[in-house]
Amino acid sequence: MDLSKRIELIYLLKNYLTHDESHWKSQKDRASLINAWFIPEFIEQSVKNICENFLEKEKLNEWISHYPVLNNPTKPKRVGIVMAGNIPLVGFHDMLSVFISGNISIIKLSSKDELLIKHLVSKLIEFNPDAAAYFEFQEILKDCDVFIATGSNNSSRYFEYYFAKYPHIIRKNRTSVAILNGDETAEELDLLADDIQMYFGLGCRNVTKLFVPEGYDFIPVMTALKKYAYLMDFHKYRNNFDYHLALLIMNSKYYMNNDSIILTENASVFSPVSQVHYSFYEHKQNLIDSLKNNEDIQCIVGKGFVPFGEAQKPTLFQYADGVDTLSFLTQLS
Repeated sequence: MDLSKRIELIYLLKNYLTHDESHWKSQKDRASLINAWFIPEFIEQSVKNICENFLEKEKLNEWISHYPVLNNPTKPKRVGIVMAGNIPLVGFHDMLSVFISGNISIIKLSSKDELLIKHLVSKLIEFNPDAAAYFEFQEILKDCDVFIATGSNNSSRYFEYYFAKYPHIIRKNRTSVAILNGDETAEELDLLADDIQMYFGLGCRNVTKLFVPEGYDFIPVMTALKKYAYLMDFHKYRNNFDYHLALLIMNSKYYMNNDSIILTENASVFSPVSQVHYSFYEHKQNLIDSLKNNEDIQCIVGKGFVPFGEAQKPTLFQYADGVDTLSFLTQLS
């Protein structure tokens, strides 16, 4: 398949996703039953972002135009993709990049997200049987030329060891933070609530740490976060909330909560589900400089950075860990 045919196939996939056929709906329902973190609202949010930011015709064409080498076909490489499963369809961008580059995806799915990616691949093959040559699913990746692996800090050490002699992209744990000035509007804080609580806060682009000026009034942000109070209806989230609240109480730690999320002062940029950390800053530029050199940070939300409400709506050009996946794939010899 040449590039034009691959692009045409992607457009067909978008049409399928946006028309919400009964078969697609049944797959999403099954995914929600298998993984309690994949509630229907968050699956729909992920699909919506893929359709609007990855598969929209003008955006896709603009993305491809930055890589003229795509028009010069080369012998396909077998690209092993170890996918994460923290949020629905989180591995889609990697798979799309490999397909658009004309290489072959050898996919190791996460046990937490086995249905959705596999179903979308089956639809691509149904639309054009020639697409079957571009996708394989394996439990243990074998016979690959290149690797793209996403996992924890612990698993990344194994990836670095096993894939050392191959071209590779290895991704570790990352998270996102927000810098607040104290003059944010109610609308901006409402959008910040999405950055924090979308996907239960499990994504690397979810905000898990707030940096605020001395004397910051937390009441407006706690009020904004009440929009996600319904997450307490889900037992996995509620169990996290009860557990971490109990820990803070037993250790006599200062905290704030609105009966659905906990804020506590903590130096770590990583926070557990149902909890958000905060720290006070004095010199904003010093804070910005330190965050830009912090390898744990996926993105910074705030005025002058990623706009409020956009953290979990990445574009095609916003590559995980800042590594240009498509450029990496097109430079393979």
